[in-house]
Amino acid sequence: MTWWFEFPTVAVISFLLTWAVRRYALSRGLLDVPNERSSHSSPTPRGAGVAIVVSFVGCLPLLWLQGALPADVLVALAGGGLWIAFVGFWDDHRSLPSHWKLVAHFIAAIWVLSWLGGMPPVSLGGLTVDAEWVRVALACVYIVWLLNLYNFMDGINGIASIEAMTVTLGAGLLYAIGAPEIVYWSLPALLLASVAGFLFWNYPKASVFMGDAGSGFLGVTIAALSIHSATIRLEFFWAWVILLGVFVVDATFTLCRRVLRGEKYNEAHRSHAYQHAARRLGAHKPVSIAVGAINVVWLLPLALLVGLGHFDPALGLLLAYVPLVLVAVYLNAGARESQAA
Repeated sequence: MTWWFEFPTVAVISFLLTWAVRRYALSRGLLDVPNERSSHSSPTPRGAGVAIVVSFVGCLPLLWLQGALPADVLVALAGGGLWIAFVGFWDDHRSLPSHWKLVAHFIAAIWVLSWLGGMPPVSLGGLTVDAEWVRVALACVYIVWLLNLYNFMDGINGIASIEAMTVTLGAGLLYAIGAPEIVYWSLPALLLASVAGFLFWNYPKASVFMGDAGSGFLGVTIAALSIHSATIRLEFFWAWVILLGVFVVDATFTLCRRVLRGEKYNEAHRSHAYQHAARRLGAHKPVSIAVGAINVVWLLPLALLVGLGHFDPALGLLLAYVPLVLVAVYLNAGARESQAA
């Protein structure tokens, strides 16, 4: 295996593709113009997440040829990811109605689950869902929610990329330690490399945005990888959910609070905890660094303990999520911008 050569090469390809897409966006005037809902202050090219998509999906056949990836997993990842990237790219260029985007998201979820063979029984706190149709329905909702929350959380420089890189780093370590007889760690490693090339252009100062094509692709791909992990070892799925804690808690807490207040779920806003934090600090950089630090220092050890069977998943989720909920409360996640000052 030539992993040490392949993954840096993927990062370079992603870097060059991001540069090319940025030039294309500038030439076509595809700019994200700041408004009252934006967290940036100057027009910025968008849609460069296509570089992540092409880098990752383009290298999946190589993993398959090397015996590191089953064909059904390849089809699940490539088909679901490309479909969501296409829908997101179209939305970046010509805005799609939210209900049609939601239909497209559920189509992607059904595709992924069909090729992965559904959702294996996963127990939590002594509770197991035996009915297959219930598991599939819950898994569909999980995929669609993760896809959308990744889009919601892609609002300041580097945060979506740093989240993806630290989460896939944790998953790769988990696979390498917990299932050394197989090379599934190469999947999160490939996604990490694909995002790393893009991050150069998006952090600490963003000269390009990934857009819905990139954020949606990351969401559906990470969801698919986490569901597939349950077929390797049931505890691996809960380890993924722990690693995703920052995004899951912030997006879910914020959405619930806004909906309870009577606001539309799909209305643009700047009321996530990370957005309040960026305004308090007057900068994006420390918030994105904090997200990465929380993932590596706090969530990664808990995920490893759960994934390797040393910790009960319910207890691990509790220890991971309760502090994150308290931070969301402290930062007034979901409050209107004027109320959070």
